[in-house]
Amino acid sequence: CFLGWDPPDSTARATPDGATGTADPATRRRSAERRTDYHRCIKTMNRRGKSTQPCEYYFRVYHSLCPISWVQRWKEQIKDGTFAGKI
Repeated sequence: CFLGWDPPDSTARATPDGATGTADPATRRRSAERRTDYHRCIKTMNRRGKSTQPCEYYFRVYHSLCPISWVQRWKEQIKDGTFAGKI
C-alpha cells in the first residue's frame, strides 16, 4: 500500500509480456480500437494506392496494449471470416 492506495488485483490487467491474462475494460477498449484503426488504415491506404507506412503507428500501439493471445485470436478470426468487428 502506497499512501493508502492498493493496486488493483494483478489478474485484472494485462501481463507485462502480453502473453496471458485479462485487462481492465478501458485497456480492452483501447486495444480493440487501435487494432481496428490499424486495419482500417491499411484498407484505406491500399484503396488509395498510397504507402501503408503511416499505419504502422497503430500496429505498434495495439501490439503493445493487447496480450499476444488476443492478437493471435483476432488474426485467426479474420482469416476464418468470423471476426465480429467491422473493418
